[in-house]
Amino acid sequence: MALNREDVLACLKGVKAPDGKDLVEAGLVRALNVEDGAVRFVMEVASPEPYIPIKEQAEAALTALGAASVSIVMTAHSKPTPPPDLKPSRAAEPTGPEKIPDVDRIIAIASGKGGVGKSTVASNLACALAAEGRRVGMLDADVYGPSQPRMLGVSGRPQSPDGKLILPMRNYGVTMMSIGLMTNEDQAVVWRGPMLMGALQQMMMQVQWGALDVLIVDLPPGTGDVQMTLAQKAHLDGAVIVSTPQDVALLDARKGIDMFNQMGTPILGMIENMSTHICSQCGHEEHVFGHGGVVSEAEKLGVPLLAEIPLHLDIRLAADGGAPIVVSKPDSAQAQGFRTVAKALIEAGKA
Repeated sequence: MALNREDVLACLKGVKAPDGKDLVEAGLVRALNVEDGAVRFVMEVASPEPYIPIKEQAEAALTALGAASVSIVMTAHSKPTPPPDLKPSRAAEPTGPEKIPDVDRIIAIASGKGGVGKSTVASNLACALAAEGRRVGMLDADVYGPSQPRMLGVSGRPQSPDGKLILPMRNYGVTMMSIGLMTNEDQAVVWRGPMLMGALQQMMMQVQWGALDVLIVDLPPGTGDVQMTLAQKAHLDGAVIVSTPQDVALLDARKGIDMFNQMGTPILGMIENMSTHICSQCGHEEHVFGHGGVVSEAEKLGVPLLAEIPLHLDIRLAADGGAPIVVSKPDSAQAQGFRTVAKALIEAGKA
């Protein structure tokens, strides 16, 4: 009989934490997911060391119960501290960034706010680089809104034969990993900062990426935990900022650029998305979100304007259909902007 959530919780009630309470009573079982015999959850603890044997007991108990696979991620939350000094201090950073094994370059695709088409740009850019012969990976770090599995037409669960390294998925020449592959499509990820950081580090360092020329990281919008963790833990070669020409979007984009400047991450360029709309019926060109805002911002910052991507129905349909426009209509005018960006990054030695 297939395992269900109640079976797993009942089993975990038989595993005791160091304080004598069972794991469920102690509130240590977070983000529990049970599907097709696979059990996954997070143990958020004060310090991982005392809980290593507890984790092993839980794995053994669930395996004996009949679980096909068990994945338990331990994250440590910090002790309460006084309110921090809001002035950034590099001395407070724990360790320096490190290279991901066998990955030559890492490029972050970022935006100040949501809804500007950042993930669409990321998926098309990854496919465009693959079409140019580059070995490309995609890390979907937008943990709360992972959309790359849908956009890249990937489904199924990543496997871990040895229980240590995760085998990523692959499509259109792009090797991909996303938290969206580990949860149900309509399941919310209700995690706090330490759990996010633990999951991100696991997806970066415990995935068997293989030899890659470039790893594209689709970041969540804003300037939060995921962005800081990535910049602090991984050696970022640069960031591409996506924005619409709208003043509100540019206001937030500037904050994202400032964050990368504080982290010492170079800005490789900006992309103006939804730059213009041409009516398919009459051919009238309309600047729905304004025009030229990203152009002037790139000039002000002294960074390249990599492309002006139009607002077009085919781009949206391709993304929703699981085959980015670069793949489904590679010779279309809508695909050319993404291919231009890919070629520019390769010529500049950035991808």
